Amino acid sequence: MLTEERYGKILSLLEEQGSVKVTELMQLFDASESTVRRDLNTLDENGKLLKVHGGAILRGTVFHTQDDDVLLRRNMHRDEKAVIAKYAASLITADDFIYLDAGTTTDCMIDFMDVKPSCVVTNAVAHAKRLSELGCEVYIIGGEFKASTEAVVGAEAVESLDKYNFTKGFFGTNGINVEKGYTTPDVKEAMVKKKAMANCRQCYILGDKSKFAQISSVTFAPFASADVITTGLTLESYRKYKNIKEVEE
Repeated sequence: MLTEERYGKILSLLEEQGSVKVTELMQLFDASESTVRRDLNTLDENGKLLKVHGGAILRGTVFHTQDDDVLLRRNMHRDEKAVIAKYAASLITADDFIYLDAGTTTDCMIDFMDVKPSCVVTNAVAHAKRLSELGCEVYIIGGEFKASTEAVVGAEAVESLDKYNFTKGFFGTNGINVEKGYTTPDVKEAMVKKKAMANCRQCYILGDKSKFAQISSVTFAPFASADVITTGLTLESYRKYKNIKEVEE
């Protein structure tokens, strides 16, 4: 394969996946590691991608290593979150036993809960209060309280999820990336999300367009493990994935 053809293929893969690995490209091109690294270096120098350890990511991808404060996040993408939350809430039936993850979009779902599920388990103190006021049967898991996200996290929280089997779970995320999956900056929070998702029959990730092709420090689930509910998606390459539901504003 000619050099320019390799360049084009690398950039196409990045548009689709958000990231590529050196080992993946070596296998795809049947090329040496030095050849692939040279290609990535050239494309990086030309401003076409960002070279990282072990591969490359789409230019414009941001690595998030810390959570923004919940009060700040509550005012970001508010209209989009409302559209996503309204659709997500419409998926709930009276027979559902659901898990509602901490987060500003999952919190917005409570505004649109016309149908009360049979029971809700959550790791968000604020969610629990609001759900209780609606008359829902609600349980909050125990563990360490994380002030910045108002979430209960940690080993105790993970352990307390062991006994539950949810029909549906609704989750927030900091990043959505085909290669890296769903990510969050905090390992304690990631482990709670991972455990809760493993105990759900159906998982939904609620993510506005700003979350796509973004990566945070810790992956809590692979890309194919959940349906993504979003709106106003600007990355055309993500529209081909059947697990992405784009709802209209």
